[in-house]
Amino acid sequence: MAARIKTDIRYKPVGQFEETRFEKIHNVIFENSNDASIEVAEEIAKLIRRKQLSDEMCVLGLATGSSPIRVYEELVRMHQEEGLSFENVVTFNLDEYLPMDKENTQSYHYFMHEHLFNHVDILPENVHIPDGKVSNEKVVDYCLSYEKKIKDFGGLDFQLLGIGRTGHIGFNEPGSHYNSGTRVITLDHITRVDAAPAFLGIDNVPRKAITMGIATVLGAKRIVLLGWGQNKAEIIKNTVEGEISSQVPATYLQSHKNCTFVLDIGAGSELTRNRTPWIVKPCEWTEELTAKAIVWLCTKLGKTILSLTDKDYNDNGMADLLMIHDSYDLNIKMFNRLQHTITGWPGGKPNADDTNRPERATPIKKRVIIFSPHPDDDVISMGGTFDRLIEQGHEVHVAYQTSGNIAVSDADARKYAEIAKRIAPSEEAQAIIDSIKAKTESSFDSSEVRKLKGNIRRGESYEATRYLGLADGNVHFLDLPFYETGTIKKNNLSEEDIAIIVNIIQDIKPHQIFAAGDLADPHGTHRVCLDAVFEAMKQLKSESWIKDCWLWLYRGAWHEWDINEIEMAVPMSPGQVLRKRNAIFAHQSQKDGVMFQGDDTREFWMRAEERNRDTARRYNELGLSDYAAMEAFVRHKFD
Repeated sequence: MAARIKTDIRYKPVGQFEETRFEKIHNVIFENSNDASIEVAEEIAKLIRRKQLSDEMCVLGLATGSSPIRVYEELVRMHQEEGLSFENVVTFNLDEYLPMDKENTQSYHYFMHEHLFNHVDILPENVHIPDGKVSNEKVVDYCLSYEKKIKDFGGLDFQLLGIGRTGHIGFNEPGSHYNSGTRVITLDHITRVDAAPAFLGIDNVPRKAITMGIATVLGAKRIVLLGWGQNKAEIIKNTVEGEISSQVPATYLQSHKNCTFVLDIGAGSELTRNRTPWIVKPCEWTEELTAKAIVWLCTKLGKTILSLTDKDYNDNGMADLLMIHDSYDLNIKMFNRLQHTITGWPGGKPNADDTNRPERATPIKKRVIIFSPHPDDDVISMGGTFDRLIEQGHEVHVAYQTSGNIAVSDADARKYAEIAKRIAPSEEAQAIIDSIKAKTESSFDSSEVRKLKGNIRRGESYEATRYLGLADGNVHFLDLPFYETGTIKKNNLSEEDIAIIVNIIQDIKPHQIFAAGDLADPHGTHRVCLDAVFEAMKQLKSESWIKDCWLWLYRGAWHEWDINEIEMAVPMSPGQVLRKRNAIFAHQSQKDGVMFQGDDTREFWMRAEERNRDTARRYNELGLSDYAAMEAFVRHKFD
């Protein structure tokens, strides 16, 4: 198991250490969500076994969403391999959409059986999930009876939670009262936006739900909340360090005497002790921490790096840094560090001293693989760099790791099928049209529809890469099997997936690999695709040429690297910004009414341009040159 920042989930009190003095909820930060999930599953298993020894029922409150998936997988493994029995377990789920059929693949009834109940020996009568089809006339009595069932079993022994970006727990949205019980609630717009990908569009997300109340959750003897990824960092900070408020319902957990937040590094990154540790404790001033502190100081004061003074450092918790370094030397060193990240030659500048450049000068012509999780991440996230690498004569290959077929709307697929039928009438085209017309909310795309949607994404990818001047032979569609389920829920990464990545790397023997470094969702496609690249590189580490292969990570349309993290910044002229925009426009199925919009209503090209302009602006505000836009990369170094 990887090293953790803390090791005891349950018993270390908040405030034991000076560094946690801002924190009002006990939390434990793990290196990754996998290790954290295993630890939580072990705690649940110990509770179940302890209750078995006393011949007692173990009453669990369970959550849905991506956060607990790995916990459930580990509990299933314990049942199948270690004999963990669930015969004495009673479960109560937090919530369910309203209205919602049990058979609907988006129902929490379906989710829980898919991930846990179908794979363990729990008695069906001991499973309680709110009924998404209860009528309006009966729903109040139903909610009261749900509460009574929990009380009849003696209350919840253990409650597992996730957290939404609104700070909701269960579906207790902002405004929920401390004393609220199980009830019907209207979902917040942000909650519906976050659920939209699973429902293939926000219009399909129910507006109401049944949820356990705050008082019901707080009645549990033990509460564990899971938080994974950078996108949860801000709400975790507000919950752990903020005041109790109905506008952030999770803050009510501050009043519980046996509650722990179990986080990964990303989710805990905004906590004061991690974001600005120099404020709460003496620091070991590594080069990375020093860079982070200086960028923070400049941003806070609105000053350039070279204008920082001794007083600026002393007044902002960094006096001990000045005991090691003179402020002038610190400023010069940091300025040079950032300046050396900027390059117009992402493949290395030929016949130049590369001592202070992010990439090597030799070989002059490099073999490059750009791994793109979906068929548009390449141009959205690094279209300018992609263009520059081709322009500067490198042998560039782009490898689309998944087909991206679930992101094509039924309307688009039907349009293309009808065009095909008009050009050359065929039974296959008509079958696709009929399949789409007959589709219901509980059904999946047929293999023929998935194939058509995948081909739509392929055609758009070719249009984009041809626009940038890349030969068709250098475009590779990997169609990794983990993705090809036809549903939002994907399979786990397999040896077959990794072998496909190994083979293309082995065939090309690149000097550079670019891959998507978004780590927000441990079960998201970007993360799985990156894990496949990492594992492939590990399997190839004995190859003689691999030591000359550098792996650069880019971020997607959602977040950018912090300035102090960036190791290569590729500036773009206004003309290159326009070329990148045009390449993104080639992906027409993802342009208007995109299915996976997220919480940003702008189109992807708008988000990308704003992000790139913001990176350039931040460099300029720190005192460096003024560029129209910049794309940013971090080099991943293997142990």
